Amino acid sequence: MTSVVLRVRLVGGDSMDVVYEHAGTEPDGDVVDHVVTTLSGDSGALRCRHGDRLLVIYGRGVAALEVGPRGAIL
Repeated sequence: MTSVVLRVRLVGGDSMDVVYEHAGTEPDGDVVDHVVTTLSGDSGALRCRHGDRLLVIYGRGVAALEVGPRGAIL
């Protein structure tokens, strides 16, 4: 399982750090491509974690994504 920390900036200006886990062994760059492809679709929804909570992020509400370094504190 590959996980990557994303800083998601929302359309309203707020931002949050989330962890996205992908059930493969791809390098981080391929996982980020998968995230961008998913969110750019018409019904793009991404399941992520914020601490102990499961979140679903919809592409329509995302203004920007930033890939965080490993080991970020959430």
